[in-house]
Amino acid sequence: MSDRTRSVRKTALWKAALTYLVLGLGAVTMLVPFYWMVLTSLQPPEMAFSMGQIRWMPERTVWQNYPEAWKAIDIPRLYWNSIVVAVLGTLGQVLTSSLAAFAFARLEFPGRDRLFFAYLATMMVPGSVTMIPNFVLLRWLGWIDTYQALIIPGMFSAYGTFLLRQFFMGLPTELEDAAKIDGSSYAGIWARVTLPLSRPALATLTTFTFMGFWGAYMWPLIIVQSPELRTLPIGLASFVGRYSAEYSLWMAASVIALIPVLLLFIFNQRYFQEGIKMSGIKG
Repeated sequence: MSDRTRSVRKTALWKAALTYLVLGLGAVTMLVPFYWMVLTSLQPPEMAFSMGQIRWMPERTVWQNYPEAWKAIDIPRLYWNSIVVAVLGTLGQVLTSSLAAFAFARLEFPGRDRLFFAYLATMMVPGSVTMIPNFVLLRWLGWIDTYQALIIPGMFSAYGTFLLRQFFMGLPTELEDAAKIDGSSYAGIWARVTLPLSRPALATLTTFTFMGFWGAYMWPLIIVQSPELRTLPIGLASFVGRYSAEYSLWMAASVIALIPVLLLFIFNQRYFQEGIKMSGIKG
């Protein structure tokens, strides 16, 4: 083995080691808050903090914090509301985004590209600017304090349309041409050809959208008035107000609220990574 080959291998090893070190440090910085949250949720309230110091190792495990947190703010009802809003909102946004993305990627009509860029321009408008017009419109429709108000405004997304359009444009057109020869309509091509080939992008959009609906706080706070329609973020905020010193119960409720998002992310992780790589988005 020549000196040049040894030098190249040594450089590659150092680069790989540095890469893994940076990734490891990044993973640690992200996992430490979750570890502290779970640890605090299993400690007695008086031991969550001691003289302003955070305890990193449990001295006594208290599983009772979870049943107490579950009953304190009616988490089953909050869970049900959040699941209904997140699931229906996610399905609606994936449906509308895939239809719009298919039209922008595969259909030819006058002004298509200009309309698409105008649609993307709406991403530059802050959500706080559109809250009041949306509230006025929903009040005119009589949808205040309803599931429709929580779900329907979030079912349309320029980002989701852009993400899926970029993916659809990378799909081979030969399969669509074959479907046209067999007499399939555009709706059939969308349902039987494009969507089955777009599972990575669909899983990525599903993950992002579900997390957005699940963690939404400001819009449900504005649009919901009755306690029966409150979602988990609003319930956790009221929990903090009622039990400001009960950090253990607060963390236990937060862990319970985090479980669906973690399960969805773990289930879609491989599709999520592949979708990011193939969608044409550069970090």
